[in-house]
Amino acid sequence: MILKYFRKRDWALTAALVVFIICQVYLDLEIPGYMNDITYAIQTGSGTDVVKEYGTDMVLCAFLSLGFSVAAGFCATNIAASLGRTLRERQFDRVQEFSMQDMDRFSAASLITRSTNDVYHLMVFTARGLQIVIKSPILATWALLKISGKNWEWTAATAAAVVVLVAVVAVTMWYTVPRFKKIQWLTDGINRATRENLDGIRVIRAYNAEEYQQKKFDKANDDLLENNVANAHAMAPMHPITSSLNNFLTLAIYWIGAGLIAAAGSTGDKMVLFSDMIVFSSYAMQVVSAFMLMIGIIRGLPRAMVAAGRVEEVIEAEPSIKDGGFDGVTDAEGEVEFRDVGFSYPDAEGPAIEKVSFKVGKGQTLAIIGPTGSGKSTLVNLIPRFYDATGGQVLVDGIDVREYDQKALRRRIGYVPQSAVIFSGSVEYNVNYGDTSADRTEDDVRKALEIAQGIDFVEKMEGGMDGHVSQYGRNVSGGQKQRICIARAVCKRPEILIFDDTFSALDFKTDLALRESLKRETAGTTNIIVAQRIGTIMDADRIIVLDKGKVVGDGTHDRLMKECGIYRNIAMSQMTGEGPE
Repeated sequence: MILKYFRKRDWALTAALVVFIICQVYLDLEIPGYMNDITYAIQTGSGTDVVKEYGTDMVLCAFLSLGFSVAAGFCATNIAASLGRTLRERQFDRVQEFSMQDMDRFSAASLITRSTNDVYHLMVFTARGLQIVIKSPILATWALLKISGKNWEWTAATAAAVVVLVAVVAVTMWYTVPRFKKIQWLTDGINRATRENLDGIRVIRAYNAEEYQQKKFDKANDDLLENNVANAHAMAPMHPITSSLNNFLTLAIYWIGAGLIAAAGSTGDKMVLFSDMIVFSSYAMQVVSAFMLMIGIIRGLPRAMVAAGRVEEVIEAEPSIKDGGFDGVTDAEGEVEFRDVGFSYPDAEGPAIEKVSFKVGKGQTLAIIGPTGSGKSTLVNLIPRFYDATGGQVLVDGIDVREYDQKALRRRIGYVPQSAVIFSGSVEYNVNYGDTSADRTEDDVRKALEIAQGIDFVEKMEGGMDGHVSQYGRNVSGGQKQRICIARAVCKRPEILIFDDTFSALDFKTDLALRESLKRETAGTTNIIVAQRIGTIMDADRIIVLDKGKVVGDGTHDRLMKECGIYRNIAMSQMTGEGPE
């Protein structure tokens, strides 16, 4: 299945590999012939010159075989490295196409394992296994042709050894393949536990939960150890069995040969049988060696098969969200409309949102508020098609978002998520981000930071806008990270700005200044704000109140204070510092 990911260069190297291996096998199988000639020359007293001549040819064959072996190894390692690059690249490209729903199906820990650990196993298997898969059948077939017709007793002994080897391999694979599948799944668990521990280290220490996390990790680690040991025990007898079989076959050939020589009539016949026995045993060892090579690679085959299946599962996964045909080449107004929209997460007991309808025009500000778990973030995630609605329609500028090319749709939208996302690099890199970054200047970045109330702290950083921000923004505060993310969305100059509970990390003064700056500097841009603070949204043109996925309030702040109990309770709790009675 992995062969379909070979590039043209890989196939060219594979063709060269086959040629080198054929040359190597030919030379290896010529050596027993020279041994036969040397043996016969010594028996008949032909002289040292003849022995030296055959011996020189044997040494030449050995060195040439070594050269072809090195060349074959070079080809195999290059093919393996190229395959690893291709698989990582194809997985990365596919994950880039995944929707949030697809990401939920493949956990982040599993995707990391598949791109690193699984690909590594396939590279190692290919580097060694490709040579063996090609060489073993050629060697076994060629050696069998060499010994065919020599003597049926010797042939039968060799055939019996091969049958036993095949049986051992079949039984071992039957036992180990299911366990290797479980091992890869358990490896995902180890990665999950490790990542959870690293990401949550502050919370773990704050709650003195180190011992609990240690037990959790130890459980995953012990399960992996148990399965690895079980597979190691199953694999352990394979090498001793094949080595013993090799020795028994040699003994059998010599024992049969001794009987045949003893029964021969003339001295000449005895000499011929003795030479044939030497040659046959060499060729028989080549046959067994071919199967031993296969057994060596078969020990790694179950894990490689599982790894290949897991990698292919990602590469061949069909994204749940497909591109539409509309490229967005029209005048963008920034109008957003929901028509009886519903959405349910897979395997959820009920809908996250249902029958939501509203329309927000160009330049207007729509706010969405509601209790925790009411579906606010789910609702705004439907606009850029992070998820697709399971009912109704979401329209941008009068066109169903499912008809848009995803890139064209998202060029119209500036999105700021709940959790600030910062990439390792300069402040300017983080603000001027995306496929249209080349269209923006340093002045545009500065202006965006000013609007987001971030220019003051950025100028105090070493390097200013060229100052380095670490991955996840560990060297800046939560509010500073959020302002960089807001600047990123503003710098894009989109028709629609979506703020998903973005202002919660800001103090009230910065919140107010930022909203005033947005209103002043981004006139004509449609703003959709998800918030928990009434102060953040009370000046919005329209406020929607969600509860359990349904719209329970719709209007201005003053109207909702009069008509919507849930909104009024939220407002009163924030004004008095107490929850509703």
